[in-house]
Amino acid sequence: MQQHRARKRFGQNFLQDSRVIHDIVHAVNPQPDDIVIEIGPGLAAITAPLAMKLKQLHVVEIDRDIVAYLKTLPFAKQLVIHEGDVLQFDFNQVAGKKKIVGNLPYNISTPLLFRFSEFVDDIIDMHFMLQKEVVERMTAMPKSHDYGRLSVMLQYFFEMENLIDVPPEAFSPAPKVDSAVVRLIPHTGRIGIAQNFSHFSQLVKQAFQQRRKTIRNNLKDWADDAQLTVAGIDPQARPEHIAPECFVVLSNHLLPNFSGSL
Repeated sequence: MQQHRARKRFGQNFLQDSRVIHDIVHAVNPQPDDIVIEIGPGLAAITAPLAMKLKQLHVVEIDRDIVAYLKTLPFAKQLVIHEGDVLQFDFNQVAGKKKIVGNLPYNISTPLLFRFSEFVDDIIDMHFMLQKEVVERMTAMPKSHDYGRLSVMLQYFFEMENLIDVPPEAFSPAPKVDSAVVRLIPHTGRIGIAQNFSHFSQLVKQAFQQRRKTIRNNLKDWADDAQLTVAGIDPQARPEHIAPECFVVLSNHLLPNFSGSL
């Protein structure tokens, strides 16, 4: 199976750096009875050391050849293999509070990250290998180039920390970009609670629709200057200068008079 050729359509890059593998497993800190789900186990670089520490390990894998390979491993009896597309996987079918870990395919990382917000109440923490650029956007603070919609929406649900920078040569085949391992811990309410999450989500999306324009222009059909000011927002500011909690305040302030469709 070591000759398995990475499939571009699945976004496969197999982790092979033993130091990085050790650091990821150490960060996850699995305990024997923990409920852990690994996304994209690949050639079991992380799967094997996790399985050594766990009574049972759930894995989600779309590649049939890799599924067949996983079934031949010495610790196969400890694996609960869920074959299929992780974007369609119902994480609630694995009962209990869970840890999620994985080397996420870069081509589906953003929609997958948004999807985890649906299961946030059942997540202890998550550790993901991602494109470094995506991690920088996730953890970005206001007034930085990387700060945007992804930053606001994920910071609504999670505390996030960039743990490890990973060079291309840590993988086979080597990707053309740098990678990073990020930790996400659910922390709903850190930037406030949106009274209507759908309204808040659409507001943030509209606010960052055109980054070079002022928030007054981007939200001209949503709020006037007085409403922006009440939420602590300078109408002439660009969206990347506005703190995430201000978007929550603005959404809650606008909601009683909102007549649009959600």
